[in-house]
Amino acid sequence: MIKRKKKALGVALAATLAVSLTACTTPSSTGTSSTDKATTTAAATTAAGTPSSNKIDTSEFQTISYVMLGDKPKNGQFEKVMEKLNAILKQKVNAKLEIKWVEWADWQTKYNLLLASGEPVDLITVATDWLDTWQNAQKGAFQSLDKLLPIYAPLTWKEVPPENWAETKYKNQIMLIPEDHYTQWVNHGFLYRGDWAKEFGITAPIKDWETLGKYFQGVKDKKPGVMPWDPNGTSGDIAGGYINSHTDAIELPVSTGMFGLIYGKSYDAKYTAYSPVFDDTFVNFAKQMKEWGDKGFWREDVLNYKGDNRSELEAGKSSVDQHHTQTFLGERTKMDKLQPGSDLQFFPFSSTRNNLVSMSITHGGTSIGAKSKHPERALMVYELIRQDPEVYRLMNYGLEGVQYVVKDGKRYRPDGYDVQRDDFYTDFWGGRVDKNEIPDGNDWVGKGDLYASYDKIKKAYPYGRFVFDKSPVTNELTAVTQIVGQMGPAILYGKAGDPVKAVNDFRAKLKAAGFDKLQTEVQKQLDAFKTTIESSK
Repeated sequence: MIKRKKKALGVALAATLAVSLTACTTPSSTGTSSTDKATTTAAATTAAGTPSSNKIDTSEFQTISYVMLGDKPKNGQFEKVMEKLNAILKQKVNAKLEIKWVEWADWQTKYNLLLASGEPVDLITVATDWLDTWQNAQKGAFQSLDKLLPIYAPLTWKEVPPENWAETKYKNQIMLIPEDHYTQWVNHGFLYRGDWAKEFGITAPIKDWETLGKYFQGVKDKKPGVMPWDPNGTSGDIAGGYINSHTDAIELPVSTGMFGLIYGKSYDAKYTAYSPVFDDTFVNFAKQMKEWGDKGFWREDVLNYKGDNRSELEAGKSSVDQHHTQTFLGERTKMDKLQPGSDLQFFPFSSTRNNLVSMSITHGGTSIGAKSKHPERALMVYELIRQDPEVYRLMNYGLEGVQYVVKDGKRYRPDGYDVQRDDFYTDFWGGRVDKNEIPDGNDWVGKGDLYASYDKIKKAYPYGRFVFDKSPVTNELTAVTQIVGQMGPAILYGKAGDPVKAVNDFRAKLKAAGFDKLQTEVQKQLDAFKTTIESSK
């Protein structure tokens, strides 16, 4: 959720960029590497910052896998872009990139099983706040990058400052490369139609759940054939959103599955473990969800539904979508075309109390798999994706002239662009950088004001260096997570009967599973973390 400022790399880094990318290019009259010329000289920087020359043997052609979260594109454009991208990778580092997709259907289970399987994957999309990075690090899923980065990704090594590398360490070893040079906000909320809100008499921006309920009722009463909200019942974000709107608690990086149970009490009491599930907050939430479910604000079979709510919003068949600021900005532009006059607006959960906490710099990142057979070449490929403007644009935007054109320094869709035929994406969220971005010429005009409003109230994320060691409570954490998965969905979507009884039953099950021991251990580790932070000041 943090807005990160573009960092100037300076003359020295620019020179390093020129040297490194030139050095990584294998000369060939055909534009492809040849065996007898495939040993390249790469500029490297030691941990002490002293330039050195290292002979890097790239004579063996290697295929590098990259684990991405998302559904593989099916219109053929992905293959066309990758063909060109891989031609460049072959020329520069004698390698080929293959995306290994973890599709959105049951993505969390699939992702964690893949990392636990011991399969020799190379590059892996990671995130400490939503992809269980520290838990997977504890299981030995990743390689240490301390010795590899200065040699095989020297530009990135220099670009990321020491204080940011410090937030990527587990047991004092670097586990991931952070996406720390990319400006974005991923604080969640509801996207809703401003035109319909005004039609229902809601003239001010929605900033609370009560007004959101009035909006839903207006849709129910006046928009036949439109579902107020059409979630699929597998997302737990609504629980965290309600807690964000009604308390000052900050969720801790302690994964309990569908939604978090353990928070820091507030920004001022950030080292005090607290669970809103065990006070009136969660009871009130359950009552609200039961009321909304009974009113038909979502479909009766919500717990079994597997549809795409965002597509329904775009088609005028749903009135909201629940996601984050970056999604809102993209959908705002899209909805202006698909639903002219819709005036898409955003209700950030934090707007109720102005308690916005910046995103961790490790919300996105890239690790190397523990069983990777080619960690050195994998880092060289990553370095090109992040640092080489041509490779970066292919990875993020596709083919110029097909997926985009550049006019006056901004990016637009070409004339005749058809989203079904021409759309392309890789879901690369592990190393975007502002310096290589081409601004979108169709960005919503209100984007700057929205970011500025966030900057006025944001507070720094306090748990970037907090790594919860679950080993003392592995059994309890597993049992608690299972109960969240079993009982949580019905409570979250008003399908658990009497909400007070449902929450009490949920609490009792959590207690029997060892929740108190789990929270006590979290508090113990927060105390130690507080001591470490305060001693470092």
